[in-house]
Formats: sequence, C-alpha cells, structure tokens
Amino acid sequence: MSNVLKVGLAGSGIGRQHLAAFASLPDQFQVVAVCDIDQSKASALAAEYHVPRVVTDMTDLCRMDDVDVIDICTPSFLHYQQTLQVLGAGKHVICEKPVASSLKEGDEIIAVEKQSGKHVMPIFQYRFRSGLQKLKRLATEGVAGRAYLTTVETAWRRRADYYATWHGKWKMELGGAMVTLAIHAHDALYYILGPSKSVFARTATLVNPIETEDCISASLEMADGSLCSLSVTTGSTHQISRHRFCFSNLTAESNTQPYANTADPWTFTGDSPEIDQQIQDTLAHFEPLPEGFAGQFYRFHQALQDNTKLPVTSADARASLELITATYYSARTHQVVSLPLGQDHPYYTGWLP
Repeated sequence: MSNVLKVGLAGSGIGRQHLAAFASLPDQFQVVAVCDIDQSKASALAAEYHVPRVVTDMTDLCRMDDVDVIDICTPSFLHYQQTLQVLGAGKHVICEKPVASSLKEGDEIIAVEKQSGKHVMPIFQYRFRSGLQKLKRLATEGVAGRAYLTTVETAWRRRADYYATWHGKWKMELGGAMVTLAIHAHDALYYILGPSKSVFARTATLVNPIETEDCISASLEMADGSLCSLSVTTGSTHQISRHRFCFSNLTAESNTQPYANTADPWTFTGDSPEIDQQIQDTLAHFEPLPEGFAGQFYRFHQALQDNTKLPVTSADARASLELITATYYSARTHQVVSLPLGQDHPYYTGWLP
C-alpha cells in the first residue's frame, strides 16, 4: 500500500469539513474524486480543493481503480447500503454517523467487513481533541481512579430552517437529537468509561414540530458500576456542550463550547495535593496530535500502515447503536433496559416507529 491513501469523497455537506481535514494531511491522503447527486455542489467543492474528478453516482466512485478509501458523508439513511457497496467494491470505508438504522444492520456491517478484508471506520472525531485525550491518559494510567458519577449535556439550538430538508424525519435522519446531534457526546462518554449496562430514558418533541424527538433525559448505570446522566435539547438559546466526570481521585470538567468541548481547556482537580502532582506529572508527557477530523484520519492512516486497531471501529459504532436502541425502547415502554442487546430484543431490527 502506498504511503498516500487516495480518497473518494461522497457527499459535499459535512464532506467539506472532511476534505479540509484530508487536505491538512498531504503526506497521508489525497482526495482524487468528489461525488454528489448535485453536480454543481460537487464541482464547486472539487474546484476549491483542486480535486481532479467529479461524479454524481456512487457506483462510478466505486469503479475507480486508484481509490483506496471512500468517505461516506451522505444523509444518514444511505450509510448502511453505501457501506456495503463500498466494501463490495474492495475499498476501505470511512462513514459518518450513524452507520446504520439498527443493531441488525450494524452486525451485518461487522460481518461483511470481516469477510471483505477491508476496514470500516465510523466517524467519532470528538474523541480526538486534546482535552478528552488528556482524560483518557489519566484514566488509562490509573491516575483518575474509580468512576463515581458523570453528567453529559448537549444543549444546542435548532430552528425550522434546519428541518427543511432531511433532518427531523424518521426515514431519512433515522432519529432526532439522540441520533445525529448528541451521538458524539455520548461516544465520548463510552470512550472514557466503556459501555452502560442499563438505561432508563424519556424523550419528547417540544422545540419544533418535527417527527422525531428533540429533548432527551436518560439515566445510565455503567458497566463499571458508576452512574451517568444524559441530557439533550435543541431548545437552548445559549448553546453548550459539557462533560463532568467524578472519579475517586479527581474531577474532570470540560469547557462548554458547543461543538468543541472535548478540546482544551479541561480542568482536572485532584482530591489531594499528591494527586494534583500526579496529574501534572502524567500530563507533562502528553504529546498532542492532530485533532478532530484530522486527528481521526491521521490515526486511521497510522493504523493501516502499522496493521493495528483502528482509532474507531465498527464495534464502537455498534455500541453507539445499542445505546440509541435502548434509549428509544425505554422511552416508549417506560422500562429500564438491560444491556447488552442481542438478536432477541424487540428493537434488534430497528427503532424506527
């Protein structure tokens, strides 16, 4: 495999941010084609970033022999079928969230990925900002201690114009704020603590007249025994995102920037002067890497070169789908849902009403 991976980009919405990230890593990636059903959008984006080819059909992108990776940035309802299509074409997949609309589809992706010999990397770029990376180091090296309680807030604002196209529609967005907005904050929780073992949730549609939910309150018991509270709304005039982790040795608090709260600055407060010193000593060796999308792509390239585990895996995507499934089932049945969820669960084949 060449050191420079050649990328085909599908979708020019969030794909614009992906393309900018690839462009910042010229020694690792070269985007050689842009695909969008709107040729004018694709052509404008390709011209801006000097991408040589433009197509309007995913099949044409998959037929390009020199493309190593296809990056799927299309609307949510297309992700599952396009991921299988790209794997069938013998190429690696990068896919925006969510990768599928059910645990069944997530498991099918995992199975096809194994058979294909290629890799699927879901997008969870919030993991790769320095604030959260520092907490990951403190937790991994045992400095943080045992987790007690975590709170995760996603308080954003979405108005009618946001829902003018495919957002807010079950069959197109595959869910509401739980699926396409708070999914990153919840992945960051799992990245630090691992999965939950039970979920109780309430959802409501209060902010906009849409099909899907726009407010969520959920209580989680994590597999490590700690507790967690999740809150999500699209009705916050003052937009914030916030993570607060209470461990036995320290408290970790994020900044509250709505779309960058996993970046610096974070506050780490030790339970004693000795622990404060341990925190300082541990983070003195922290070496920042590229962040956000560029950080995830950088680590993806490194993993393929070294034949090591991807920075985000299809199993990580399944864990996210499982939390979504449990949240919707709990909200609709008013029951506590125990995890993990298997093929016998009523929502295994999908959570769409």
